[in-house]
Amino acid sequence: MTWTAPAVARPTGATAAPEPTMLAEYVDWCRATLLHKCAGLTGDQLACRANPPSTLSLLGLVRHLAKVERIWFRERFLDEPHERMYPGDKDADFHDADPAKAQEDYERLLAEQRRSAEAVRGHDLDATFDLGGEPFSLRLVYLHMIQEYSRHNGHADFLREQLDGVTGG
Repeated sequence: MTWTAPAVARPTGATAAPEPTMLAEYVDWCRATLLHKCAGLTGDQLACRANPPSTLSLLGLVRHLAKVERIWFRERFLDEPHERMYPGDKDADFHDADPAKAQEDYERLLAEQRRSAEAVRGHDLDATFDLGGEPFSLRLVYLHMIQEYSRHNGHADFLREQLDGVTGG
């Protein structure tokens, strides 16, 4: 049986709420949007590279964003040490996307998203951590993640359209 990425309902968020609520809900919407772009596709489709020699694929984006979630929320914000998620070169998340491991990679992203939400629970947006001698706030992490997902969701739009013609959303 071939695994297919499941359908995803994107959350609706408040249009007027305190900043912590708005940021968390917007990140959740961005996360769900990437998963929505993957819905209904097989591992082979998710791993399909749109424009060789580029290694960009939906599966690569799934792997990359799992890595980014871990780095920003747990390694940097919580200062938890972790082994590299994808050993090898710095772009192994894109280079080594294996359709046979698509379900595992998808589930890893979901787990990292849950862990990220847990990592920030109860923390103020002004909570800081040191990165390269500079203070970074949790607020900045949220803004960075919104930017990161938004940029890659744009890539996902093009990748999905090339695969099966699905556009929008």
